[in-house]
Amino acid sequence: MPTLKENKIKTILVSQPKPESDKSPYFDLAKRCKLKIDFRPFIHVEGLTAKEFRLQKISILSHDAVIFTSKNSMDHFFRMCEATRITVPEEMKYFCVSEAIAYYLQKYITYRKRKVFIGKQKIEDLLSVFKKHKESNFLLPCSDILKDSIPEFLSENDFNFTKSVMYRTVCSDLSNLEDVFYDILVFYSPSGIKSLYQNFPDFKQNKTLIAAFGLTTSKAVEDAGLRLDIKAPSPESPSMTMAIDQYVKKVNKR
Repeated sequence: MPTLKENKIKTILVSQPKPESDKSPYFDLAKRCKLKIDFRPFIHVEGLTAKEFRLQKISILSHDAVIFTSKNSMDHFFRMCEATRITVPEEMKYFCVSEAIAYYLQKYITYRKRKVFIGKQKIEDLLSVFKKHKESNFLLPCSDILKDSIPEFLSENDFNFTKSVMYRTVCSDLSNLEDVFYDILVFYSPSGIKSLYQNFPDFKQNKTLIAAFGLTTSKAVEDAGLRLDIKAPSPESPSMTMAIDQYVKKVNKR
């Protein structure tokens, strides 16, 4: 992917799907700063087959509680139940790390018949609730790149749980971007950096600006030998769009 030679920032590529809501701050940013902002997921998820899942030798029905850390984990849990012809019992308890994930659960179950427990945003928020269900056997459906901190938290607090990989994160095909130029590339995960180099092994940053959200993403940028130009969150810029906004205004004023 070549780099642009112009000094003023005019184009941005965000390595995520285009926001579904018209109220995304990226659209406001594009309008306010007269930018062309494109969206392209650098990674996507693929579900394991029933055959691959069975190799883990995990019995879903030997668990009486499921922990959902994302909508993807929920989608693939119920997909796998269907693929393996398992009927989830009505007594199953569901622990969702956020309200958004719990709300999404209505796609699969009727709330009034089930036990649903909701955290504020992180799995740690559910600690007091977990302790009330200490005897439960938890199932943790996840991807192949689940953060270590989640199973570590469950282990440290002596909860009985089984980690079950039900989907994997894979690099998307970006070959049609080879001759497309952007002033800023925005990354939200280390997997995005991995995808960049898998698609463009000879990528040279040159004048391309790199923006990264989160500590692990920032570290992945620097570990790849790239220059990190825009970093979020920070006290001044709690969001990625705010950080980009401030940077663009500073550069484009020159």
